[in-house]
Amino acid sequence: VLFLQIVHILNMTSAKIVSFLLHPEESLHSLQNRIEFETGISTGTQELLLETGICLDPRKPASQCVIDGVRGWDSYMVYLFDKSKTVYDGPFASRSLSDCVNYIVQDSKIQLPIPQLRKVWAEAVHYVIGLKEDYSRLFQGQRAAMLSLLRYNANLIKMKNNMVSASQQLKAKLEFFHQSIRLDLERYSDQMAYGISSEKMLKAWKEMEEKASQCAQAEDIGYLDEQIMALHTEIVELQKSPYARRQGEVMESLEQRAIDLYKQLKTRPPDHAYSDSTDMVKIIVQTVQSQDRVLKELFGHLSKLLGCKQKIIDLLPEIEVALNNIKEADNSVMQMQGKRQREIWHLLKIACTQSSSRSLVSSSLEGTASTPAAAWLPQGSSGNAPPHPLSSLPAPQEGENFADVIQENVNYLELFSSILQEVRQEQNSMMVS
Repeated sequence: VLFLQIVHILNMTSAKIVSFLLHPEESLHSLQNRIEFETGISTGTQELLLETGICLDPRKPASQCVIDGVRGWDSYMVYLFDKSKTVYDGPFASRSLSDCVNYIVQDSKIQLPIPQLRKVWAEAVHYVIGLKEDYSRLFQGQRAAMLSLLRYNANLIKMKNNMVSASQQLKAKLEFFHQSIRLDLERYSDQMAYGISSEKMLKAWKEMEEKASQCAQAEDIGYLDEQIMALHTEIVELQKSPYARRQGEVMESLEQRAIDLYKQLKTRPPDHAYSDSTDMVKIIVQTVQSQDRVLKELFGHLSKLLGCKQKIIDLLPEIEVALNNIKEADNSVMQMQGKRQREIWHLLKIACTQSSSRSLVSSSLEGTASTPAAAWLPQGSSGNAPPHPLSSLPAPQEGENFADVIQENVNYLELFSSILQEVRQEQNSMMVS
């Protein structure tokens, strides 16, 4: 018997307890099927919470909801909630009276012998204690719901912080992108008249600027932030509510009064005296009324807790979508920035190529202008010397140097033509890209 594993499930929708004997290595899904058969709550909408607010793990066996050891095993509860409901209709009817207790409640002035009255009052005290324990169990279920809500809220805060951080990073990158592309467009316009121009590239840059403006919509998370802040405020108010704390003081005092009344009856000698049950019936009625009041407050508070939890569950996918949109916009901005920088470096390469080709042409022209003049001047003469007579002209064999100069100029011309052709090809490839 000590090795048997029994789980007690408190159905928060009906305030009733169902108990199951667990089979060895039984899965949680198997237990949920048995719970569905007993309670009518489908496995898909069942939420099983421990006292700490932790939801049972479907990957673990059903024995996870049973505490180890002997002490407390019969009072340990798992709390069953229906995820399809956010409003619970309590308070529920109190536990039923036994026949003998119902007998004195119907007529509290009836006279009974002391020995018989002791038995009836013992059951009455047990009934009053049971009413208080029923409330205590339901309050623990409400507390488990609160702890579960706080766990969901902690996850919501974490996701919200990630969303806000990603949004701020996207905003900073967009500001940098807009400033840099405006400067690039201004500098590009300044050099178009005498430098390099590409209408296709200019159009692509302007389209990037428009696309970046559209990406700014992803950083707008104000509507989600407002909902989250309002939800946080609501949760804080629920935590501060007096209904979040135990309200069974009146029932506990009535319980003590019933016990004291029974002790007084026990001290009376078991003679032939008779007595009525007026005082005990008053305690029973007051306890039932107190339980009705506190259960009404408890289930009203519980419905608000479950409503907040459902709001969080509905918000989480929206935050996921917002995060994905921000990440996509961030990637798009970085890709556009990289593409534009590659195009700028491509323009710089073309400009450097053109500059080097111009320097080669100028150097070749300088060499062409100076070489023939040097060929017609004798060695040791300068440009300021008077012209030589015909007898001092170069000999015919020196005409070979003039032919070399012509050949060198032809070579430079071919080189210049090849450089110009490469520049045109690079400009055409840039305009196509």
